[in-house]
Amino acid sequence: MNNFFRRTLTGAWIVIFTLGGFWLHPLSFFLTGLIILTGSMLEYYKIIQGSGAKPRIIPGIMSGMTSYIIAALAAAGYLPVRWLVLLIIPVPVIMITELFRKENKPFDSLAHTFFPFLYIVLPFVLFPFSAFLYEGLNPLINMPDLSFSPGLVIGFFILLWANDTGAYLTGITFGRHRLMERISPKKSWEGFIGGVLISVVVAWVLSDWLGVVTRGHWLVIAAIVSFAGTCGDLVESMLKRSMGVKDSGSVLPGHGGFLDRFDSAIISFPLVFLFILLFG
Repeated sequence: MNNFFRRTLTGAWIVIFTLGGFWLHPLSFFLTGLIILTGSMLEYYKIIQGSGAKPRIIPGIMSGMTSYIIAALAAAGYLPVRWLVLLIIPVPVIMITELFRKENKPFDSLAHTFFPFLYIVLPFVLFPFSAFLYEGLNPLINMPDLSFSPGLVIGFFILLWANDTGAYLTGITFGRHRLMERISPKKSWEGFIGGVLISVVVAWVLSDWLGVVTRGHWLVIAAIVSFAGTCGDLVESMLKRSMGVKDSGSVLPGHGGFLDRFDSAIISFPLVFLFILLFG
């Protein structure tokens, strides 16, 4: 199959899966985030294994999934917020069990087991809180007596893709000055600026429809997404280059893996959520 055609089909599926999953219903919102989180963690651990380190894959992924589930239930009001302290438990448990594995470099294992909690789990734990704390765009199918809006997440991904598209088109047309050639030879300053402009325009057009915050706030979010999303892409490129791999996985033909497609979201969403929490 032609590579362009394959990439296009996969890209369309990614958009349908992401927007449809997060927008359809609170349950599909929950499952979509859980799938992306689990796939991203697995890919990270598989990449790290190539360096000779032996992260605790099953305990790490199970702990990450449990963290997301508890956070989602707390955000929806089904669990008291104090239950979030349970997220502390995996840390000492994994550290203690490492004592019995007899690995040559136990702290390499621990470091790579825990890093995805900051890099991957934390951003996705914030997704349900953004949906249950703020009002805006309604889901396609409502749940009775449940205050839920996927508006921030939907708008976030639209702006993220608008930035990527604008950066790509501007970069291949006008790109002359490399943004960070050591890590990503194809990215240019012209592409970065184009991505910011396109993202801001899209934020201006869609802000009233998305709701959640004011138009001015959406413009700031567009700028945050453009800057932090680019940094997220570069961070994942840095990870892959340091490990000597081209793609994080092969589950998305023509696009690599979950980390390849959602690397920008991992870095940028916590900053967007922080901005909304402080100024929204």
